Amino acid sequence: MKSTVIALAGKGGVGKTSISAAIIRELVKMFPNKRILAIDADPAIGLATALGITNVGQTIDDIRKSITEAGEEDKTKKKAIELLGEARFQLLNAMIETQGFAFLAVGRPEAAGCYCSINSYLKQVISAVSEEFDFVVIDGEAGIEQINRRVMEKVTHLILVTDPSRKGTNVIKVIKQVADELTMYSKIGVIVNRYNDSRIDEYLNLGKLPILAKIPDDKELALTDVMGKSVLDLDDDSLLIKGVDEALKNLDIKGGISK
Repeated sequence: MKSTVIALAGKGGVGKTSISAAIIRELVKMFPNKRILAIDADPAIGLATALGITNVGQTIDDIRKSITEAGEEDKTKKKAIELLGEARFQLLNAMIETQGFAFLAVGRPEAAGCYCSINSYLKQVISAVSEEFDFVVIDGEAGIEQINRRVMEKVTHLILVTDPSRKGTNVIKVIKQVADELTMYSKIGVIVNRYNDSRIDEYLNLGKLPILAKIPDDKELALTDVMGKSVLDLDDDSLLIKGVDEALKNLDIKGGISK
């Protein structure tokens, strides 16, 4: 199975998590018979809240640590294939199945001194597990560190999220440069979030990066959050949902066909 892997990256605080959750919402709606996996690659596990998941349980980092400890205790040093099998089994058990999609959290950052070989095995396992899904959406942590680390070495669609600030646009340009060197992707584009004034257009220096959508501040999203509801509860006419629909359409992910 060839998976469509959508990764989101950008500066902290620009709305990546809400947009990631909205993408999950729309994929579930558009493709009710497809297998969809949401991966929260932010240590804060904000995507779980945005998706209405209250009990995350075991994370990928928990699995890494348990296998690392098992390898240290086993003086015979388990072979790579055994470690892969253990990690794959634990990852499948750690997934939360809910409302038309599965959820998996990466967890806390790696600590110094961990098994680099184990992390390499886990990357292979995560990639293999992801191949069992039709769509995988990765909500990355802020900055550039996770573009080619721990979660996925290859994505099909890379969405760079920014607000109209100069710092936000500078960050996504740096991410694009790093991604060009370290990540294999088929399509790339920018979502400009909290876009409220067309006068800023001439100052949005994005180079040759295509703009997938411009999403204004969504008061309904803010109200939904305060009420303790999730992004899944937003109405179809929400500004966030409309913007995400436009972005998916511009990425050729629409109407049952992913090109």
